[in-house]
Amino acid sequence: MNRAIDCHIHLSRRPDDLLRRYAELNGLKYSLDELLGEMRESGVERGLLLSPPMESGGILPNEEVLALCRESRGILSPVITVEPTRREAKAALGLAEENRSEVKGFKVRLGYVDAAAESPVFEGIYDYAEAQGLPVMFHTGDTATSDGDLARSHPLTLDALANRREELKIVICHFGNPWMEDTAELIYKHPKVYADISGLTTGGGAYSGKLAALLARKLSEAVYFAGGGEKVLFGTDYPVTRHRHAFELVSLMDADESDKERILWRNSKEVFGL
Repeated sequence: MNRAIDCHIHLSRRPDDLLRRYAELNGLKYSLDELLGEMRESGVERGLLLSPPMESGGILPNEEVLALCRESRGILSPVITVEPTRREAKAALGLAEENRSEVKGFKVRLGYVDAAAESPVFEGIYDYAEAQGLPVMFHTGDTATSDGDLARSHPLTLDALANRREELKIVICHFGNPWMEDTAELIYKHPKVYADISGLTTGGGAYSGKLAALLARKLSEAVYFAGGGEKVLFGTDYPVTRHRHAFELVSLMDADESDKERILWRNSKEVFGL
């Protein structure tokens, strides 16, 4: 039985076509009961729930994320998604403060929104996150929709923010895929920059096994470059990746068992205070 913390989960009571396609690719029904069952069967003790990207361009309301987490009876913890307007940023801060005992971080959807990580609209979020010791997670790398902005979702766009805010805990989602070597440099360079391995594999396909091996090799190389696995976090991006496929990816890595243990749960427990 694996022991793990899934630091990146997407769930909605009303999935759009994009989320349904991901679920169908993985043979999933996409429900809270199914997610909790998958976690239980895989030995995943805790998870972080984020608002999923919707094909419409919007997000699942943060209030619904909080409600789903409460329904999970403490298994899931909420991460508040911040949209790039002053009104939305203010609302996100208010929600985080009202639910301080539950909220474990913030999420910025780089590549999906018309804003960069350095946009002034996020400054209040960064101030609060630093003060409370909360991580800010950033979507990076490939986007689920063809109209995504790759120039803004490139992981190196976070370097300037990390230089300017050395006390801000930054999590690079999806390991910046396909720019995984650049992500390795960022987690090596900055003491409080981390990366998760969520959403790297989707469904099957003729080359699924070769892709998993390729990704595992790149992740292993990142661990070597960073000098250890202390900055890498386990995640699935459910329903994009099933838990068993995420575990297979870690098992394929050429890394010490102690580093794999850090990746599976120790790092997430420390970074998010779980």
